[in-house]
Amino acid sequence: MIASTGKRPSLRRQCTLLSLHRSGLAYKPVPADQDDLAVMGEMDKIYLQWPFYGSRRIAVELRRRGHKVNRKRVRRLMLVMGIEAMAPGPNTSRPRKEDKKYPYLLRNLLITRPNQVWATDITYIPLRHGFVYLVAIIDWFTRKVLSWRLSNTLDTSFCIDALDEALARFGRPEIFNSDQGCQFTAEEFVQKLLDAGVGVSRDGKGRCLDNVFAERLWRSLKYEEVYLKSYDSIAEARREIGNYLAFFNDERPHQTHGYRTPDEIFTGQPNRKVA
Repeated sequence: MIASTGKRPSLRRQCTLLSLHRSGLAYKPVPADQDDLAVMGEMDKIYLQWPFYGSRRIAVELRRRGHKVNRKRVRRLMLVMGIEAMAPGPNTSRPRKEDKKYPYLLRNLLITRPNQVWATDITYIPLRHGFVYLVAIIDWFTRKVLSWRLSNTLDTSFCIDALDEALARFGRPEIFNSDQGCQFTAEEFVQKLLDAGVGVSRDGKGRCLDNVFAERLWRSLKYEEVYLKSYDSIAEARREIGNYLAFFNDERPHQTHGYRTPDEIFTGQPNRKVA
């Protein structure tokens, strides 16, 4: 697919079209280090509990749990996992300098109905012999997961796929909120929202509560599904996470809405599965 025949686009062009890095063609990927995977799994649990911890505190906590790590290693693994401390400080978010800036539109906004505000976020999912990233788009008011995708790279394409599905299935929200990660500030991602007439909202730097419902989804998903299992493959992770998110939408009651499910709130109809 990427071999040049003289009639196809150049390798540079092919990589651009496929959202791949050219450097990925220069070497054969090596298996993930098992000790690194164990440390990353523990880091994920620490970060989920204390998302304001930076590399220094995470390193301290890991050593308390018996892992021989230094801060340099923790910082490297945080970059691999795509996580950073949700607290004010230097480099708390990494949008590209050329990306247009958008304000946070949800401050003091009363959110009272479905499709008023959607939100998105990315999280790290451990596998037995590796890891993947999960992006989800949720309806802020109902907590319903509208779409999701797994990817083994932190590129923009899987986020765009999730956005396309949500827009195709559920129409459009009035406001779409995300953090300042480069996947969501990319021109192609933002342009899809603007073309649909959606207001673009971005979390402020170091504002861990600006996208609080996405963080709550990750906590539920990981403690009720991911940490209870050890996925052998991406296919298994996709199947089991899909089953859980269907349960989350259709059957799991939420206290906020009087123990009704997200689907019941989103559609305004009783869920026959749990009625």
